[in-house]
Amino acid sequence: MSDPVDLFPGFASQRISTTSAEIFLRTGGSGPPLLMLHGYPQTHVCWHRVAADLARHHTLVIMDLRGYGQSSAPISDVLHQSYSKRAMATDCIEVMRAMGYDRFSVLSHDRGARVGYRLALDHPDAVEKLVVLDIVPTSEAWVAMDHAGAMSKFHWTFLAQAAPLPETLISADPDSWHEYLLKSWNATGELTVFDPAALEHYRQSYRRPECIHAMSEDYRAGITIDFDLDIADRNDGRKIRCPTLALWGEKRSLGTVSNTLGVWRNWCETVTGGPVLSGHFLAEENPQETLTQVIPFLTDGAVVT
Repeated sequence: MSDPVDLFPGFASQRISTTSAEIFLRTGGSGPPLLMLHGYPQTHVCWHRVAADLARHHTLVIMDLRGYGQSSAPISDVLHQSYSKRAMATDCIEVMRAMGYDRFSVLSHDRGARVGYRLALDHPDAVEKLVVLDIVPTSEAWVAMDHAGAMSKFHWTFLAQAAPLPETLISADPDSWHEYLLKSWNATGELTVFDPAALEHYRQSYRRPECIHAMSEDYRAGITIDFDLDIADRNDGRKIRCPTLALWGEKRSLGTVSNTLGVWRNWCETVTGGPVLSGHFLAEENPQETLTQVIPFLTDGAVVT
């Protein structure tokens, strides 16, 4: 299998061992550190259309979550703790400390945004600012799920089924499954919104059996330990202390997030946000508008040129 095209020219790549995983990441730029976290079923490559502009303002650390892309896939456990957002947030802390950063901002999308807000809750002194793209907290999504929500988030219930059911069915044709989701969640309903080279990166990740299992574990954690941790935080009155920006895709054709900003106000001490003219994949479908909202928030008003 040939290596896909490098979509981060000028960026360095490295691997950092954490307590329970080996994390692949790309670094580049200069300025205050910004950790960037991707979602399902993608990899760090989802940031390729915004990285160069962000690197003018920040030192970027763009990592593959455990079980995704070129990061390792730790052995799962019966309680799904290995793929909890708490475990993934611990990876982030250990990676950033290894890079020399005790405090940093976070730009996060989809599953990575679930890691992002868990990181801000578990390690409030480490996160300076938080950006979450096209999600509401995990427990909120589960509790609010009605018949329409169940249809739009059918993959949540499917991937959370006990192993090896999702793994067996997805492995039979991983391209059809994942490309259906990529098409369904963007505004056009087509794969043409994605760079062909980015699609090849995603395919090489989600075709791997260990990755299929890890991604399923990610969702099993969502309905078990991640849900429980959310409820515990809400019961304790714990909120995200750092300034937070919540953006969402205005034109997502399936799985629309309702009342996004209103939901986040219950979780954050300070939150702003709004829609971006895109589907679910803001940074790839409409990178310019995404940057127009993200950069001033992260830099206290820098103008996007």
